[in-house]
Order: sequence, then C-alpha cells, then structure tokens
Amino acid sequence: MFDKKQKSYTDLLGKTNRIVEGTTIKGDIISQADFRLDGNLIGNFQSGGKIVIGPAGSVTGDIICKNADIEGKFDGKIQVTEVLNVKSKASIHGEVTTGKLSVEPGADFSASCTMKTIIKNSTHNDGQQSQKKSE
Repeated sequence: MFDKKQKSYTDLLGKTNRIVEGTTIKGDIISQADFRLDGNLIGNFQSGGKIVIGPAGSVTGDIICKNADIEGKFDGKIQVTEVLNVKSKASIHGEVTTGKLSVEPGADFSASCTMKTIIKNSTHNDGQQSQKKSE
C-alpha cells in the first residue's frame, strides 16, 4: 500500500542527454529524451523530445525531432514537428520543415523552409465524445 516506485537514474537527471565540446560522433543517434549537443555529430539524429545544438556544436546529417534550438552549425535536412528556434550565432544550411519558426537577427539561415501545421485528431474525437455524453 505504501510502496513507492523507485525513480530511475535518468528520471532524477531530467532525462537530458549531453555530448560535450571536443567529442565527435560518427553514426546515428536515436533518443526519446531531450538532447544537448556541444560536440560534433556526423550522422542522423532522431528524438521524441528536444535537441539543443550549442554554440560549439555542429550536425552534418538529418534531424527529426519535436522541438529544436540551434546556436551552432547544422548542414542537412531537419524536420521539427513543433518549434525551431534559430539563435543569432547559428548557421543553417539545407532543408527545413517545421511547424513554427523563430530566427534571431544575425543568424545564417541559408535553407529552403516548409511550414507545416499538424492537425491533432484528439480534439475532433473529444468533441464527438462530449456530444455522446450530452445525448
């Protein structure tokens, strides 16, 4: 009755992965947690959370994620389902697909950009359920 679930080590840390400056990874990264990259990634990145590319960070490859903050360099295709924030010192080259885009003055944004909004089906389903309840 009073048993408490022990939190895992990653729950205690806030579920953020980090690659520090001076580290280079060649290959693909798949993560459900948020990710901060201050090193270099040569490969693809996929996450159900947020990626932050720090001022010293760089990615050459494709990114698929929910949210992204880019302060470093990116070259490739990036798909962000919600918000892409491009900071003033960022350098983006390639193709961008995002729901919402924020670009600070001074950023090097040399990319083709497609804005796509995602329609949530849950709102439609909730409306049908509430109609059934009121009948």
